[in-house]
Amino acid sequence: MTDDAVATVAAEPPAPSSLRWTLIGAAIISVLLLGMLIILVQRSNAARDEALLRSQHSYDVVVQTSEVAGSMARAEAVLARFVIDGDRRTGTMYSDEWRHAGVALDRLGPLISEDPAQVRRLAKLRELYAKRNHELGLAATRANFKQGWAALSLLARAGKSDTLPQIDRLLEEIASAERLRLDARSNVVASRSERANDLAKLLSAVGALLALSVLALGWLAVSALAERRVARETAEIETDRATALERAVEARTTELREANRQLTEAAAVRDEAEARLRQVQKMDAIGQLTGGIAHDFNNMLAVVLGGLELARRRVTDQATEATRHIDNAMEGATRAAALTRRLLSFARAEPLLPSAIDGGRLLIDLSNLIDRTIGERIEVRIERDAGLWPVWVDPYQLENAILNLAVNARDAMSGEGTLIMRASNVVLGDAEVGTLAAGDYVRIAVVDDGSGMDAATLERVFEPFFTTKAAGQGTGLGLSQILGFARQSGGDVGIESTPGVGTTVSIYLPRHAGMMRTDNRGEVTTLRKANPEGQAILVVEDDPRVRASTGAALTELGYAAILCDTGEKAIATLGERADIQLVITDVVMPGMSGPELVTEIEARFPATRILFVSGYVGGDGDAEMFADHAVLRKPFTLHALADRVAEVLRRERERPAA
Repeated sequence: MTDDAVATVAAEPPAPSSLRWTLIGAAIISVLLLGMLIILVQRSNAARDEALLRSQHSYDVVVQTSEVAGSMARAEAVLARFVIDGDRRTGTMYSDEWRHAGVALDRLGPLISEDPAQVRRLAKLRELYAKRNHELGLAATRANFKQGWAALSLLARAGKSDTLPQIDRLLEEIASAERLRLDARSNVVASRSERANDLAKLLSAVGALLALSVLALGWLAVSALAERRVARETAEIETDRATALERAVEARTTELREANRQLTEAAAVRDEAEARLRQVQKMDAIGQLTGGIAHDFNNMLAVVLGGLELARRRVTDQATEATRHIDNAMEGATRAAALTRRLLSFARAEPLLPSAIDGGRLLIDLSNLIDRTIGERIEVRIERDAGLWPVWVDPYQLENAILNLAVNARDAMSGEGTLIMRASNVVLGDAEVGTLAAGDYVRIAVVDDGSGMDAATLERVFEPFFTTKAAGQGTGLGLSQILGFARQSGGDVGIESTPGVGTTVSIYLPRHAGMMRTDNRGEVTTLRKANPEGQAILVVEDDPRVRASTGAALTELGYAAILCDTGEKAIATLGERADIQLVITDVVMPGMSGPELVTEIEARFPATRILFVSGYVGGDGDAEMFADHAVLRKPFTLHALADRVAEVLRRERERPAA
């Protein structure tokens, strides 16, 4: 080697050495940056976890608020039942539910203790809770001492108190405040997740830069085997570590994205469930109270109608004047009876009891009630086809459906316009209306010239709780209930509407192949001696007034009435007397109910005929018991009783011999 070559070799190392130290410095800086990024990622994850915990805390506050509202609503509903039935077990249920609401309030305290505004709302809520407890406690105390009317009056007064709206408002303020916090905290979670993603990307870039630095140092360390080996090992270790860290950060980021998505979906589902729960609780409480009141009212009306008819037959002095007053009283009682049937229908406590009817005749009979309901500024027209086919349907449920449609039409016309109610025969093809099969149908249409509806609204009109009316003016259940009734009767509902022109709602009911029954409108005196044989009839009724009135009516009709107040006594009487051909029984009775009594009679005395007298039916299970038996609704007239008893006994006589 020449001196020039040696000099060249000796002069070359400084440049690579300087570059190597520069790269080493860059690698060290990259490692420091990598460490700082790792710390930042850890802190970002910790901050995100803390935001998630705070979001969960806000969710717990909203859930606990719903628990307080739900417990109070259930307590008031149970108290209404307790006031009506006076059962101490129901009173105990009320106390438990109200105490549960107080416990829920206590649990709410620690959750909102960090917010002074929420603490003040909770303090006010506790005062209103104590005040409401006092208001309801008065009614509960009266009911506990069997002072039903006084308890009902106090309950009605408590219902008019402004305490409950204040409680609902405070609960909504607490929930709304927490929802705002939940939204803000969800935004924080999203922001910190985005920051974590950015840090992960930066971390990947720094890792790549570090890997390049290590490779450059390895290339420059070729001259020294030891340095090259150390550089290679260092590069491999750092590369593996950076890759593992990158994968861990990526996995954690994916988990946080999924958690944030689930939290957002849960919040949306929770809001919808809370709104539906509040509506269901209100409707359930109203339905229970309505059904109980209508049941007792029907019993009183049965006594009034029976007594008035018997009194009218015995009036001698000033017969014309007395008969006029009695007729007025009977008309009022009959209208009250129709009201209770609609209350029972609203409470869903009355089964369908169909019969063959003339839809056009029903519209004419209903026109006076509709005139009074929708006002004088709306002209009502009745149109019906000649030779209208009969339909097999519950007339009271059909009346209720038509009345609801008339009220909807009145609201659509703003109280002024023309309302047409039309009954006509139609022949439909398969699936021409809904899912109806091809065949003959009777169409009962209610037509208005009101504001009409657009296509988007028409698609939702049959949804439960959907309404186009202002808040507080409708439940959104009317059309859905009408649709359910029509389909339960074998038919369907169609609707046509044009904005600015009007709406037509049509109820399609299948044609009935049999004949229609006509009511007996003869004088009461023609019922005398309707049963010259004096057949024995057993009356089972727990209400002493209704029992006595029914017995007197049967005696007036010429039957031999035997009265019992319990199902057990009725079974014993049937065992002692073989001449009893018919048992007239109430449905709801203490101890053995009407359906249970009939089951026992059919097993032990299969030849005995059954007639149910019903003012209120508690459930679908009891309604199924009516399938093979006649039913007479409370309150009933002497004509209705005579007609139904004669029908049941005639059915017995016409049965073929075994």
